[in-house]
Amino acid sequence: MPAVIANVVDIANRKITPAEVVWEDGRIASITPVEGQQPSTYLLPGFIDAHVHIESSMLVPTEFARTAVLHGTVATVSDPHEIGNVLGTAGVEYMLENAAQSPLKFCFGAPSCVPATTFETAGATITVEEVEKLLADPRIGYLSEMMNFPGILHGDPDCLAKVAAAKKVGKPVDGHAPGLRGETAAAYIAAGITTDHECFTKEEAVDKLAAGCKISIREGSAARNFDALYTLIGEHPGMTMLCSDDKHPDELLLGHINVLVRRAVAAGIDLFEVLRAACVTPVEHYSLDVGQLRVGDPADFIEVDSLQEFNVQRTWINGECVADNGCTPLPRVEVHEANQFEPRHITAEELRVEGGSAKSLRVIEAIDGQLVTNCLTEEPKVVDGQVVADTDRDILKLVVVNRYSAAPAAVAFIKNFGLTKGALASSVAHDSHNVIAVGTSDEDIVAAVNLVMDSRGGLSAASVADGVAEVLPLPVAGLMATGTCEEVGHAYGKLDRLVKEWGSPLRAPYMTLSFMALLVIPALKLSDLGLFDGGKFEFVDLVE
Repeated sequence: MPAVIANVVDIANRKITPAEVVWEDGRIASITPVEGQQPSTYLLPGFIDAHVHIESSMLVPTEFARTAVLHGTVATVSDPHEIGNVLGTAGVEYMLENAAQSPLKFCFGAPSCVPATTFETAGATITVEEVEKLLADPRIGYLSEMMNFPGILHGDPDCLAKVAAAKKVGKPVDGHAPGLRGETAAAYIAAGITTDHECFTKEEAVDKLAAGCKISIREGSAARNFDALYTLIGEHPGMTMLCSDDKHPDELLLGHINVLVRRAVAAGIDLFEVLRAACVTPVEHYSLDVGQLRVGDPADFIEVDSLQEFNVQRTWINGECVADNGCTPLPRVEVHEANQFEPRHITAEELRVEGGSAKSLRVIEAIDGQLVTNCLTEEPKVVDGQVVADTDRDILKLVVVNRYSAAPAAVAFIKNFGLTKGALASSVAHDSHNVIAVGTSDEDIVAAVNLVMDSRGGLSAASVADGVAEVLPLPVAGLMATGTCEEVGHAYGKLDRLVKEWGSPLRAPYMTLSFMALLVIPALKLSDLGLFDGGKFEFVDLVE
């Protein structure tokens, strides 16, 4: 029988013991203390990402897994609503079937809000009946984030029916309520919501904890809330988890939940409480079939160099070594493409904004590291009767184009992207995933959008004056590539560096861009149907 001797970390009993761990048929057979030995490494349960959209890595699940295991991740709680918005329940099935070919333990949810709102054009609708059918599937572990918190608070029948369906089969309901506080947050949670990953202040998180809601502390490629919330791990034992939500491939190459564990311990949070949040609480909350390094449990555990750095040396899932010193034996899986995309070339004429009598301009203010935005009122720059981008004030044009059918482009203006030339575009545009672009000129925006159109999905960067036209194709639903994390990460990194050379100060410009169409997070966003006030939940005028 396979065995390993190391310092075994017992999270539940808060102790560390030199021991030999033996496993057979995928389960822990024995854990026997050893005397006279001083092992240099540590064994502990594997890490779990408590809320992640695999699609945001631009990798299919099997490729996500081949990199995540290198960082000690043995399971994820994954919401497939990105592909659900494009392909409906067929998209959920795509993720389930691909993930089944990997040993990593994916727990997928039933998307609760497809489409996310009625104020945008999505590729599909997932009905109450379809949600019920998904929840009856043993491969589905929970109801994914209920983003329509106004619907819950105002008694929307469909929203309440989906929550009731999850309760009926005993599966938890994930929440999504950015900025909700006090009695309003308590009312939302009382409807059956059990988690929230959208808190961006500690005060907001404490309100939700007081109402009985667990908090998933998020640190992704765009939204980064760890610094604001990490002290909750020690202050509210058993009520916090760690998650990435959205993680781009270049960052996944560098680390995953292990990085957050390292940061929390370095910040002085109790080791065992940190590991509880990273390894135990998600298992308990979502009833995951993931081992806790106990006799009889599935042999899911990791070996790290120290309890300060948490550099992962080996990862086991069901007794299979899936990562060994930065390499994985997991084979690549053939990826088939599935998509819904009606490409068309746009023209500069579509993007014109009449400004003859405009006195003020509503401008979206992007905030680095946050999904929320601000709504600014600025004086428009008018040239030849048209409102145009103003690079001197960092006010650029933002465009969303329907990818599912021919329709007029929606146009707005945005601050803090910092470009001094060129444009970037993407078919990753939460949550309906139309094509979104930002740029310094209509000419560059048209070039960037049409690159994405020609690829039937992808990320692009274009500068007509410089002869630059780069694209990363995403042929799986316009969201995911077919390559490895290294390949996709390299291609993405090239685009990322390019737009930063053009002046963008944002940490992850493409990730930030993708959330500028996410209407369920305030304050001001742009859908393919127009400029939207996420606080009032209504369309607003661009110019006045």
